[in-house]
Amino acid sequence: MYPVFPSRYTAFADGRLVARGSYADIARALAAVDRPDASVLVFDDATGAPVDAPPRPEHAALLARMSGEAACGGPAPCAAPRPSPGRPRLGVVAREVTLLPRHWDWLAAQPGGASAALRRLVEQARKAAEPADERRRAGERSYKFMSAIAGHQPGFEEAARALFVGERARFEALTAAWPADVAAHARELAAPCWRAPLSNP
Repeated sequence: MYPVFPSRYTAFADGRLVARGSYADIARALAAVDRPDASVLVFDDATGAPVDAPPRPEHAALLARMSGEAACGGPAPCAAPRPSPGRPRLGVVAREVTLLPRHWDWLAAQPGGASAALRRLVEQARKAAEPADERRRAGERSYKFMSAIAGHQPGFEEAARALFVGERARFEALTAAWPADVAAHARELAAPCWRAPLSNP
């Protein structure tokens, strides 16, 4: 993994999966593809979107040389930054929050004061929303991937609708006629969409 390319990637050539892994892994795999006229698409697994500048075969040797260098981009080790004093070392960031007086009164009466109470409330809300957020992100990732590589495939529009309304069986049936590797990756990206939301106690 390289600092400039921190994500994980999946590469397809003519609709066939050829590699998964780091940017360097993809470059090496594409260098081994013996079809110069193949249609190559590389996707960022974190977003499902195609990479604007996918690695070319000639990048493989360059990335291999980079593997021996320090993460800071040179042969010498990176100098550790001096820690700054105070709470910023804990990741605390000061920003303006606008609330009504009754909100401030309630926060001030909470254990630890307003800041501690706000942090607890944000953490609780974040955890409660995480399952729905993950389903939404999975749908977006899968749709971006499908649009780039399978927009011309039969049943694409219907499959996209099934994806966003949570119809797993219909989605899988509609993608079954697509190239096997493309359908498998779309289903993998969409998997969190089918998880049932947590029921309230």
